[in-house]
Amino acid sequence: MDRDDRGRNKVKLLAGTFAARTLTSSSAWAPLQNPLYRAFWFASLASNLGTWIHEVGAGWLMASLDPSPEMVAAVRTVMAAPIIFLAIPVGVLGDRIDRRRMLIGTQFVLCACTATLASLTFSDMITAKLLLVFTFVIGLGMVVHVPIWQASIPELVPKNQLARAVALGSISFNLARAVGPALGGILIAMAGVWTAFAINALSFAGVLTVLLSWKRVRRESSRGLSFRLSMYQGLRYVAKTVAMRHTILGVVLFVLPGSALWSLLPLVAKQHLGWGASGFGFLVGCVGIGAVFAAWTLPHFQRRRGADQTIAIAMVGFAIGLATLANNTGTVVVCAATLLMGATWMMTLTTLNSTAQMTLPARMRARGMGCYLTAMAFSMTTGSILWGQLAEATSITTAQTTAAAILAITAAVSLMFRVGDT
Repeated sequence: MDRDDRGRNKVKLLAGTFAARTLTSSSAWAPLQNPLYRAFWFASLASNLGTWIHEVGAGWLMASLDPSPEMVAAVRTVMAAPIIFLAIPVGVLGDRIDRRRMLIGTQFVLCACTATLASLTFSDMITAKLLLVFTFVIGLGMVVHVPIWQASIPELVPKNQLARAVALGSISFNLARAVGPALGGILIAMAGVWTAFAINALSFAGVLTVLLSWKRVRRESSRGLSFRLSMYQGLRYVAKTVAMRHTILGVVLFVLPGSALWSLLPLVAKQHLGWGASGFGFLVGCVGIGAVFAAWTLPHFQRRRGADQTIAIAMVGFAIGLATLANNTGTVVVCAATLLMGATWMMTLTTLNSTAQMTLPARMRARGMGCYLTAMAFSMTTGSILWGQLAEATSITTAQTTAAAILAITAAVSLMFRVGDT
């Protein structure tokens, strides 16, 4: 073989290797090839599963301790409210204090809190007020965990895999949402409600184990700035950076009308469809399954359409699913609508989330993600109140149909505030 033939063969070999690597990196599952990210992903899956099991257990326990609608609703309220008020301050801390240590401390508190709750429940010493206190503490822990955890993802994967890593995080959440409530119900029926809290404590212990094995080199610093100045700096960066400003606006444009699904879904199952608790679980499972399936198509869809068209098309798809759900009662049609909404919910928020994480510099990432999560929590809470009141004044069908119409309009508006070309 002469030198030219050897050269050509070497070029072919390199080209084949490059093609194989490109194919692998374009896979939706490519980030899982990274051992560190893989460990984080499985720990996150266990934690999400534990959280959904815990939520079922807490709601069921409160219904046993104090069955008034206000107290049952208070369980979710005291757990979700802290993120609206504290996500941004926590983000400031996450850019000033070592994130790994913050996560380790938070997981330790969460593990201890849920283990204590399991022990008190097992020994019949729990009360309604104690349950709310523990739930509030867990909510505080989660408001520290979520923005810091999300701000750490870009450190675990190459930048060109970040969007897929975020999508895999969504898969973890939605797999847990599809399986967790049913698993929680089975555990409670078989062994008692205390097992739901014990499983959650074990899931936090698993995350803690992964964090302790993480040999992180990067360290955060206050850079000589006061806490107040650091917060101002973060808010100013988000306000002045076009991509971040448009991303935050995109969250509001989508979640505010899109929350009509989540706020009214139990009533859709019970009143509109005439289904029981298992029917509600089926609807939640369909949403989760739709989100999981969307993860396979999202990278290809984003490459063909770009971020802005992906967001707009997914928003329109969600509006179609919501209008279909509101105006039909057939099982097959309802199932298709919820699958579509699960897929498009995941596509929209994953694209917005990955845009935010790729836009933010490392020194601003926790503060920026705190702003992102605050916008999402505020939109979800405000939307839930709005659509609940409209459904009370008119009907579930009217409220969800109105939300779908508004969402179709906000999808067009979102194209005026582009995130992909900024």
